[in-house]
Amino acid sequence: MAISKELLDILVCPLCRTPVKLTADGDGLKCQTCRRIYPVRGDIPVMLIDEAQVDQEDRGTTDQN
Repeated sequence: MAISKELLDILVCPLCRTPVKLTADGDGLKCQTCRRIYPVRGDIPVMLIDEAQVDQEDRGTTDQN
């Protein structure tokens, strides 16, 4: 079971409040503003700042519009 579009539509980065986008590989949710990638474990987004990694290179995101 993947993350639903309804959930993706309301999730924002807990640090800067920017909407997040699913990464191309589906393993994370990326904030375009602060470049943090929040992990997705067992189809559950882990939206904790301490669990996020700052993206040093662009992994790409899928457009959810």
